[in-house]
Amino acid sequence: MSVISPPSATARLGGPAVVQERPMRYPDASSRGMMTRRGWWLVGLNFLIPGSAQVLAGNRRLGRFGIAATLLMWVLVVVALLFALLAPTAGLSIVTGAWLPDWLGLLRPLPLLIAQGLLIAYAVLWVVLTVDTLRLVRLVKTGGGARFAIALVAVGLMVVASGSAVYASNAVGTVRGTISTIFGASGPTVPPSDGYYNILLLGADSGEGRDSMRFDSISVVSVNAETGATTITGIPRDMPHFPFSEGPMQDQYPNGFEGHGDPSCGWGSGVNQLTNAVEQCREDRGTGLYPDAEAQGSTPAIEATKDAAAGILGIEIPYYVFVDMHGFASLVDALGGVDINVTERLPKGGGPSYPGEPVDDWATGWIEPGQQHMDGDTAQWYARSRYTTSDFDRMSRQRELQEAILAQFTPQVVLTRFQEVAAAGADIIQTDLPQSFIPTLVDLGLKAKEQPVQTLELTPAGGIDEFDPDYAYIADLIQTTLHPPTPTPSGE
Repeated sequence: MSVISPPSATARLGGPAVVQERPMRYPDASSRGMMTRRGWWLVGLNFLIPGSAQVLAGNRRLGRFGIAATLLMWVLVVVALLFALLAPTAGLSIVTGAWLPDWLGLLRPLPLLIAQGLLIAYAVLWVVLTVDTLRLVRLVKTGGGARFAIALVAVGLMVVASGSAVYASNAVGTVRGTISTIFGASGPTVPPSDGYYNILLLGADSGEGRDSMRFDSISVVSVNAETGATTITGIPRDMPHFPFSEGPMQDQYPNGFEGHGDPSCGWGSGVNQLTNAVEQCREDRGTGLYPDAEAQGSTPAIEATKDAAAGILGIEIPYYVFVDMHGFASLVDALGGVDINVTERLPKGGGPSYPGEPVDDWATGWIEPGQQHMDGDTAQWYARSRYTTSDFDRMSRQRELQEAILAQFTPQVVLTRFQEVAAAGADIIQTDLPQSFIPTLVDLGLKAKEQPVQTLELTPAGGIDEFDPDYAYIADLIQTTLHPPTPTPSGE
């Protein structure tokens, strides 16, 4: 009685011809050399064109889905690069949801949320495809040493590819979180005033020991809406008897700010006393003067300071940016430090405990003259130090530091230190600029990078009497600075 042997694997697959013509799908498993070469090919194809290994040797439906997902991701990347190179403002408008109307402002994070979800999904898909590819390789049929090398390379490539997608997703999430933390989700976008966007820039220290938020640095950034040309005007924090623009504070002080004589509220009529006059010295904490301030992402004291700066300079100031100096060092460190040319020796430390105390008794360190690359702590003391110099000198150093930080905001620095910069910014910056203004802000920032920043200090060095400023002259000076007369053909 004859015994019928079962058909061989080669016969079941259609014979030797099929194995030779389609070795990826129907390999000769008895040949370790062939299985090893096939394994390397499948791993390489899975990395270069995810899904192609499945199309050639496994589940074609899964493979086609992987290839389609890969093509979609590449299309999105190319489109994003084209927008970044050719139309950055339009691209930012799309991804930040700035194109949405104000009544849909809460949906503005949706485009970035979708992008984050797609990247995570693609990372997971790559892991699935890699695991399936290793199954198709059939490592036990490959050469003894090759099986470990193939597995190691496949896992390494998966970590690189999936890890890149996860990192990109995390970066997108950081952008979304930073935007939501710093900028208001909705709010009106105010058109430029006389061709300029004017933004109040405030610096203050909210650290321990402060009983109120007194502004240490007050300036107005005026950006030309067409060219991006930027002028920073520094306002001394002790500037006296200043006027307000039209509003509740002008109604309170029609003849200029008189300050308070109540010791519990602080003395003096300088700008730095506005917080006391509006919040510390009123039972309602200023909500009666500025009832909408909190809803607009501001405070009554900040709104009063806006009206003060607008009254002093004679321009409209719809927005503010507040920088908490208590965490300022982290932003400088995130940018990799700043370069400053120090012109005089400056002490670090909180100052003398009694009048006339020698500097060496209280100084915790010194900032020496010369060109320096400052870390965050040194830069913070450079901006703060005042006990051996005047407030006006400190204003000048703060402006110098602002320009150095702006110069450090290059695409290379931001991209390589993105997470640190974003985290630091979210911790120390607050503003009432709406998210819809972000594309315009970035566009103006790119234009401004190509031009020198013009500075104007309302100090004695700038021709301003510190005890009795001429506010009509200051308003004229600002108008002349922002709108210089057009030269006549004769050059006059």
